[in-house]
Amino acid sequence: MSALPLHCCLLSGGSSRRMGRDKALMPHPEGGTWLERTLLLLARLEVPVTLLSRHQAHLKLAQGLGEQLAEPPIIAMAEPPPWEGPLLALRRLMEHHPHQRLLLCPVDMPWLSLEALRALVAAAENDGPAALAANVASIHLAHDGQRLQPLLGIYPSTGAIRAPLAAAIHRGERGLQRWLASQSCLPVPLDPQALRNVNQPQELASAP
Repeated sequence: MSALPLHCCLLSGGSSRRMGRDKALMPHPEGGTWLERTLLLLARLEVPVTLLSRHQAHLKLAQGLGEQLAEPPIIAMAEPPPWEGPLLALRRLMEHHPHQRLLLCPVDMPWLSLEALRALVAAAENDGPAALAANVASIHLAHDGQRLQPLLGIYPSTGAIRAPLAAAIHRGERGLQRWLASQSCLPVPLDPQALRNVNQPQELASAP
């Protein structure tokens, strides 16, 4: 798996109902929006970045950033209907980017750090040769000390993972956690502060 190229994939297609406004377009303390900040953070890994979103405003923002940066490329990918959650989004990304390691990332971890991302990548690279020798396609998932954070993880887009994912989708499965229970997953302990997820306005009040 370590021989597969790394590709960052940002999920930003949610409706932000609990927040009451589009989280991706909220201003970030470091400047710009949450969406811009996360795209630029992922770009610092110096690998291609794909934004998957159904929202035209998000896609337009990503296209503008891509034109400014040039390298690494930022790809704005429109998510077609039906919009049924991250499992279906993951399948679409794997179909679009086969034979790569997809670093999946959500837009609503506003305190995600480059150090956490690098630690996740390093863990997957260190475990890669052993997994290949055992013919196991392992998924590496961020862990905050209490629970897994499956929207931040490295998902190898190999046939060994794409096939059962497609079969689960075909059966009507839409739960990412339920599907992951049938896969080989390895937890990667990361800084809990960096993994804080924000879904409601009151959670912003406890921002660092």
